[in-house]
Amino acid sequence: MIVKKILFATAATAAVLSATPALAQNAAPVGPRVEAIAGYDRVKAAGEKDGGALFGLGAGYDVAVGNGVSIGADVEASKSTQKEGDPDVAQVKSGRDLYAGGRLNFAVSPTANLYVKGGYTNAKFKATDGVISASDNLDGYRIGAGGQMALSGKAYVGAEYRHSNYEHGVARNQVAMTLGTRF
Repeated sequence: MIVKKILFATAATAAVLSATPALAQNAAPVGPRVEAIAGYDRVKAAGEKDGGALFGLGAGYDVAVGNGVSIGADVEASKSTQKEGDPDVAQVKSGRDLYAGGRLNFAVSPTANLYVKGGYTNAKFKATDGVISASDNLDGYRIGAGGQMALSGKAYVGAEYRHSNYEHGVARNQVAMTLGTRF
């Protein structure tokens, strides 16, 4: 239900922004980009929830498709410090998370843009009961929305919310800050 509300709000915002005449004056971001990612990660598995720090690197390429609008491709590799339980009794912890997807950017001023994103994600989780350990890679999808603001030159800062849904009822919600540059 929350995912549907987020998608609806994001789509409504995008529709309003794309119809705004002021967007014609603003150029959407274009070209290659790289960024550092840091934030908060909350994983839900088997009815339990736990959080940790999120950190990683992302890259992408954006192409203009109209006045104030661009589309892009995203890739990301991240890791989380999230772990739940006692390693001597039973513990589940997050490993690396790989993401590939697309995004739609909307310029809202000469120095700021908003975007929506979605794509494929694959995360590694490890479980232990104090004696036996096992790990598994889970496939899923990610949706999100965020914004970026230019600092100086081609540098920018950003913030985004994203939701990932994996196999076996595992899900995660993340709030991430980005610091990047365009080339």
